[in-house]
Amino acid sequence: MRTVDTVLFDLDGTLVDSNELIISSFEHTLGHYYPGEYSRTEILPFIGPSLNDTFQRLDAGRAEEMVAMYIEHNHEHHDELLKEYEGVREAISRLFESGFKLGVVTTKRKTTTERGLEITGLKPYFSTIVTFDDVEHVKPHPEPLKKAMQALGSQPAQTLMVGDNTHDIDGGKRAGTATAAVSWAVRGLDEVKALHPDYVLNDMRDLLNILGVE
Repeated sequence: MRTVDTVLFDLDGTLVDSNELIISSFEHTLGHYYPGEYSRTEILPFIGPSLNDTFQRLDAGRAEEMVAMYIEHNHEHHDELLKEYEGVREAISRLFESGFKLGVVTTKRKTTTERGLEITGLKPYFSTIVTFDDVEHVKPHPEPLKKAMQALGSQPAQTLMVGDNTHDIDGGKRAGTATAAVSWAVRGLDEVKALHPDYVLNDMRDLLNILGVE
């Protein structure tokens, strides 16, 4: 294991369980524009890419209004549907206390990102938060990870990217970091493992052993 002093985390599906919130927001929006066409299973591939990318692929002419409808529903139900994953708060707080530099890199917009981190009590642990609003290119492009590392004064060789999606693992590899996939990915592990992450976490506290935190 190379020496790691920086850990970057995806947000949705990695640090916070927003799966039901995301799926319900897609069901609401797609049910309006494409009634009866998308099942819950068919929505799962939409989780991970940015909303703009997803809706642009469906209908470029109506993408903006679909994004707006999704966001309105998402904000309305955010607090009631957002949940914590077991072990995340303990792992993050111990990494922070041990001196690791921590950041969040997400395709989510800034307002909802910060709201989610505040609700779960995780925000104080992160020195930098890079969202959809902060970059020109989202993951898997390396720009967001490079921006986070620059803000933290970190180098790729000393950084680990943790996520639940192929965009996270691919983004980490493109940025030159080590990568860790979480086993609780709502889309399953097969896609992510195909990219050969350096580690697979069954619990976020697995990071403590990997990184040598006593």
